[in-house]
Amino acid sequence: MRTYYMHPNRRQSGFTLIELMVAITIGLLLLAGLSTLFTNNNAAQMEVERANRQVENGRYAMQLMTADLRSAGYYAEFDPEKLAMPAALTDPCSTNIADVRTGIALPVQGYDNTTSITCLTDRKDNTDVIVVRHTQTCVVDAADCEPASAGGPFFQASLCNNSSELGSNLVTNYYQINATNSGFTLHQRDCGVTANSGTPSNLRRLLTHIYYIANNSVGSDGIPTLKRAEIVSNGGTLSVQIVPLVEGIENMQIEYGIATSNMASPPVSSGVADKYTANVGQGCADTACIIANWSNVVSVKLNLLSRTLTPSLTYTDNKSYTLGLKADNQPNVIAAANDKYKRHVFSALIGLPNVAGRKN
Repeated sequence: MRTYYMHPNRRQSGFTLIELMVAITIGLLLLAGLSTLFTNNNAAQMEVERANRQVENGRYAMQLMTADLRSAGYYAEFDPEKLAMPAALTDPCSTNIADVRTGIALPVQGYDNTTSITCLTDRKDNTDVIVVRHTQTCVVDAADCEPASAGGPFFQASLCNNSSELGSNLVTNYYQINATNSGFTLHQRDCGVTANSGTPSNLRRLLTHIYYIANNSVGSDGIPTLKRAEIVSNGGTLSVQIVPLVEGIENMQIEYGIATSNMASPPVSSGVADKYTANVGQGCADTACIIANWSNVVSVKLNLLSRTLTPSLTYTDNKSYTLGLKADNQPNVIAAANDKYKRHVFSALIGLPNVAGRKN
């Protein structure tokens, strides 16, 4: 058997203290670099997500309001042009069924930077309010629509030409509005000469939507939010329901396109907006003129200011924003907030085809 002996000068050795300290220092430098890179990438990703959410919220708010405004004045087969104009502007917050009936004569009704609408909780100062009235395009209890049990109020239009409905030449017999889905007596075209014969007309839900900007989304979270007050009924009792829609919408300013032709006497609507104004009552000497102008609003210029939901630590918003015109026709300039939130303006010109189509 052969025996091996280790050379006396060949010994095992590790890192020296200096080498170990150099290795640790290099490792710490690499770790610091990677941490900085990760932090920067994470911050950049958060900024992208913050900006994307802001833009998406603004676009969704515009899409939501545009769709609702384009339906303004839709009452199925009933033509609201036949209605007499109300003697005074109806309180859109009223839960009186008679006021709801009166209100349908004005598909759109607005308030310029006002605080006088009592049912709007936590409304942000110096922002506009707009009321939109119409029926749903779907028929209650149809496969693509909510059931009657979801609540009203409800609207029914007559298609029957007998002496108790369309043939009566009384506008009050052309349609019916109730808080519940009972008590409706109007009929479709297959009705007979006598009353109460034929197929009942379809029921549609009557919508009164009041859009406004609230200071908070939930509680006192400080997130400005587009909200909507709705007139609803449960068990036959009308009430106001507040629905949060889109967070981060900080301001709303609106101009109204009024269609009148002063070439005629008395003036008649042309169906095309002759002027845009934030003050529909401008130039009017009485309430009748103001109400007539509201009935002739055929388009809307909608301006929304969207804000990020959380601040950006490295950003300061020192810009001012122009949201259309004020009631005196001067630019509506929103002063710089000088805070850490990023903002973006969304604007659109929205036609009201149901209203304009009846003016030609």
